[in-house]
Amino acid sequence: MNGKVALITGANGGLGSQLTRAFLDAGRTVAGTSRNIKQTDFAHPAFTAIVSDITTARGTAELIEQVMARFGKLDVLVHTVGGFAGGQSVIDTNDATIEQMLDVNFYSLFYVLRPALPRLRASGDGRVIAIGSRAAVDPGAGVAAYSASKAAMVALVRTVALENRDAGLRANVILPGTIDTPANRKAMPKADFSKWVQPASIASMIVWLAGDGGNDLNGAVIPIYGRDA
Repeated sequence: MNGKVALITGANGGLGSQLTRAFLDAGRTVAGTSRNIKQTDFAHPAFTAIVSDITTARGTAELIEQVMARFGKLDVLVHTVGGFAGGQSVIDTNDATIEQMLDVNFYSLFYVLRPALPRLRASGDGRVIAIGSRAAVDPGAGVAAYSASKAAMVALVRTVALENRDAGLRANVILPGTIDTPANRKAMPKADFSKWVQPASIASMIVWLAGDGGNDLNGAVIPIYGRDA
């Protein structure tokens, strides 16, 4: 993995932090981005913090420009940004909720892929790995906006896999169940945390996908449901 440059969105989030450390430990150069990321978030010489808003086309274009100006290339894109809203039936879901879910779960990925893909294709061995959700293929009542936005995300990644395999690029999406993060524990304090997916498990899978082990996977939809499967 030495010499490879990875861009991780949401790099200082609950999952993103674990993932960023895993990539740094594996010898990757990491550009980590979020709206509030700081260089001091990761005390490692191979880490570079880039503040950006990836929910806009302009924000992602500027982000990729900064990555290229700093490193001259991009080999791996890992997209962890996402959000959740639920509790309402389709009838009661308002416009703001569906727009919010599409913005954070679908458009953020679309906007970052568009400027990143030419750079990833130029790598000759580019990787796209996105964090979806079990709800994309196993939706439940009251979470229509969330489930639909994650399903759209899966379709986007699989399309990218088909359109770019000629350049040696592989694109895959991971569908976790509930992830054991501080934010989820706070939101669901009475849940059985032992059944949740550990961030380290997801990080290990992504590092593997980004390396030689993932050479033969493209367009895969990978479930990681934890002990609650």
